[in-house]
Amino acid sequence: MRIWFKIWKDNHLLKDTVITDDSSDTRTHKIFQALEQVCYDFDLSKPLWLDATVSEFKRHAKARFSQDNFVEDIEFDFLEIHVIEE
Repeated sequence: MRIWFKIWKDNHLLKDTVITDDSSDTRTHKIFQALEQVCYDFDLSKPLWLDATVSEFKRHAKARFSQDNFVEDIEFDFLEIHVIEE
């Protein structure tokens, strides 16, 4: 599985990275582990999965974490997660 993470501000891509996970773990575990790794790499607090975020991710294999998803203030518009290969 490959998951692409992007940080956007004012319609500009500030940072991005792709996390690859070839383990035999479940899809959900792979996504949570990748998100945890990216938050560590980008020095972010872990975002909350709100109902709207979960439904968007289920429909499109893509979701955006905005200020509403974070407890702390963020200096960007949103963190986007996109599964690019299963």
